[in-house]
Amino acid sequence: MKKIIFAISIIILTNLTFAQGAAGSDAKFEYRSLIDMQTAGILEKGYVGETTDILPNGVMILKLETGVFTNVSFGISYGGSNIIGTGAPHWYKYPGVNLRVRIINESEAFPAIAVGFDSQGKGEYYDSSGRFDIKSPGFFAALSKNFAFLGFMSLHTTANYSLESKDGDDFLNLSVGIEKTIGPSVSIIGEYNFAWNDNKDVNFFGNGNGYLNIGLRWAMGAGFTLGFDFRDLLDNKKLNPSTGDRAIRMEYIKNIFWKFVYSIISATSISIFL
Repeated sequence: MKKIIFAISIIILTNLTFAQGAAGSDAKFEYRSLIDMQTAGILEKGYVGETTDILPNGVMILKLETGVFTNVSFGISYGGSNIIGTGAPHWYKYPGVNLRVRIINESEAFPAIAVGFDSQGKGEYYDSSGRFDIKSPGFFAALSKNFAFLGFMSLHTTANYSLESKDGDDFLNLSVGIEKTIGPSVSIIGEYNFAWNDNKDVNFFGNGNGYLNIGLRWAMGAGFTLGFDFRDLLDNKKLNPSTGDRAIRMEYIKNIFWKFVYSIISATSISIFL
């Protein structure tokens, strides 16, 4: 048993010597979303990403993505509320799906542009209203542009149309965001969701202030990025007025081909050694 544990530890340490995360000036990977808003980032062909969001009310959302072709990625997600806590979990009715295609790569004079669809919202899901606390993006078009400024600074704009319109609020929506690197492995991010599609149901959801979120991202190495988010700083949600949300995000990205090769080489070397 000790030999098995040792072998597993060596394999993990071997993988940790490769790659960087998605934050800081040395970032290897692009954000596909800041906190809630989509970006024009894409997962490279041959890579797989796993993202876990942990939010208030025991909400946990797991998303798996893969770069299936150059500038094309696909993913699925699933979760629920009261997963962390006591009592029975309240699982989402359906899994989420997301597909994105980057139609224009970034150049010195022009931003990257991506279009896609994402049906995964955030928070609790309400059958009576047919929506999440934070509506899913639905169909979206995103623009992203990077600038060299004391490291890097990235600006993002996204227009989206959510299919969660049972509440009667089906207006086109807009979000803007920014990332600023702080050293080689840390970034500060911020976004503002105008929530034009979430200000009509005066009895329950948005107050009309929009959603202001900020967060911190730390690339810890080996494709792993840890994030801390402060959400709804304008107290837009009527469900919990005068208080913002705190959340944690964990992301792991790996080239599935090289991960397999490294694991085989490591396991073979350890077997010979033992």
